[in-house]
Amino acid sequence: QVQLVESGGGLVQPGGSLRLSCVASGFTFSRYGMRWYRQAPGKEREFIATITFDGSTNYADSVKGRFTISRDNAKSTVYLQMNSLEPEDTAVYFCYVRMNSGTPYWGKGTLVTVSS
Repeated sequence: QVQLVESGGGLVQPGGSLRLSCVASGFTFSRYGMRWYRQAPGKEREFIATITFDGSTNYADSVKGRFTISRDNAKSTVYLQMNSLEPEDTAVYFCYVRMNSGTPYWGKGTLVTVSS
């Protein structure tokens, strides 16, 4: 079955960097676009970044220029490089894929806390 497992979260100071990873299994990773979302305390889940199967990317305005999404098809992994982190970036970060059938899948998330 489809599984998405995020890792790489943690506590970082403002201005710092983190790289999140999402390892996928149960489907042909190279054929699917992948997305990252986040959910801050008390807020709705929001779109962060997407990468198509062939590597085209798009970002939310709030992270454009600071975050970079990438993928390694050989490792069935999608990454989110986060630079210049701000306290407002504190959230649980989720990996997402939607199958051709329309069924969506989410990982369990990884917590990022930006605080001094």
